[in-house]
Amino acid sequence: MPDGARSSTHTLLIHQAFTTPNDAGGTRHYELAQRVIANGDRFTVVASDFGYLSAKRTAGSLTGREEIVDGIRVLRVATSRSMHRGIAGQLLSFLTFAASSLIAALRVRDVDVVLGTTPPIFQAVTAWLVAAIRRRPLILEIRDLWPEFIIDMGKLKNPLAIAGARRLERFLYSHANHFIVNSPAYIGYLQSKGVDRRRITLIPNGVSPEMFVEDASVTQAAQAIRARYRLADKFIAMYAGAMGPANDLELVLDAAERLRDDQRTHIVLVGDGKMRKQLESSARARSLSNVTFAGPQSKTDMRAFLHAADVCLATLQNIPMFRMTYPNKVFDYLAAGRPVVLAIDGVIREVVERAQAGVFVQPGDSRALSDTIRELSRDPARCAEMGLRGREYVRAHFNRRGHGELFTIVLRRVGMTRGFAPSERETHVPHTVEPRTISTDPDLSGKGTGISGIPALNSSTARRAPSQEL
Repeated sequence: MPDGARSSTHTLLIHQAFTTPNDAGGTRHYELAQRVIANGDRFTVVASDFGYLSAKRTAGSLTGREEIVDGIRVLRVATSRSMHRGIAGQLLSFLTFAASSLIAALRVRDVDVVLGTTPPIFQAVTAWLVAAIRRRPLILEIRDLWPEFIIDMGKLKNPLAIAGARRLERFLYSHANHFIVNSPAYIGYLQSKGVDRRRITLIPNGVSPEMFVEDASVTQAAQAIRARYRLADKFIAMYAGAMGPANDLELVLDAAERLRDDQRTHIVLVGDGKMRKQLESSARARSLSNVTFAGPQSKTDMRAFLHAADVCLATLQNIPMFRMTYPNKVFDYLAAGRPVVLAIDGVIREVVERAQAGVFVQPGDSRALSDTIRELSRDPARCAEMGLRGREYVRAHFNRRGHGELFTIVLRRVGMTRGFAPSERETHVPHTVEPRTISTDPDLSGKGTGISGIPALNSSTARRAPSQEL
């Protein structure tokens, strides 16, 4: 399909946990879709009517209740409310969404490209079915390495189940026209599974810096948060994100126990997940009066929460596969100008250390974590310097504006194939994209060498977004 043959490219995303700034959770797809729409294309999402973190339910239906969110067409489909009721409940939630999203997705007209995202794997299967039935190209986005993560965590042990999961993984990889990954480490993993490098685009996790600008209203809201929890004069170390088994938040409680004698330091945990009740019980059992659970907050409200913090914490279980991940929360911390205490090794450590925006501690080491928090509480100047460096670094290298430009390019390029196999003119892509440019900085781009064979964003069919500096 030559550029200009259609007025716009229409992308259909199947994503159970799609969130907007008014919801709790990551807004990666909302922010990327905003750039797609600004460039004159269309974007439809089939999503659950049940909030993944907030457990808030909106009215949904089997065919999808339509709402328009800042230009994005969102179809909310009926899904089981059993997400946080153990493994069986989570599986039921995934399966009901896979079924209802298939019904709704097949009713969407004039789709050019289908985008599936994983995990969970079941919604990626739905995306493949929709693409196959509608004879449209499939882009598969890999945000976590499934099933390798759950195997490494010990959650999947049955040999037959592991074999079946890996067989499903290979099937999806063999039927996708193109791949998007959010961490550079995932490129090598896909190549080890037989995926051609030319079929992989790296669009890393990042941030829209304007979402975290600190102004008078944000400062006032941050002060109100401190007052609400009676923490006005405290040094706050904040964790903000999911509270699942992978996040190793017992480590944070262990560190809080070591900090019990420090009357000035306080730990605030923002978010929700299947481990929250257990963590709250653990904190009560230990009589940790220096720990506060603030519950899930919308992305809009998170700006004030992060500005209420003095340092921010990022933790994951100490398993090899987690060294390959780019946690969303770290980029939010950096954009908010907060130094990061990072108990995650691997590629995200490289980002934080390159930015000189935080302190790495060994995963699982509660003594090192507590000692680092205590040390930073005594050096506000160092904290401020790290915060400023982190903010400038993500603005320059992990800016969602540039990521959205590349995202638009990939959707258009793959949409042109109309379901045929990738051609020899497949895309070679860099690590990150600056506003209106594509970075080929060798320290960031890996093996990316630029982009070829793709329609320009300033074509006559695209409505170019106004140029502005962030």
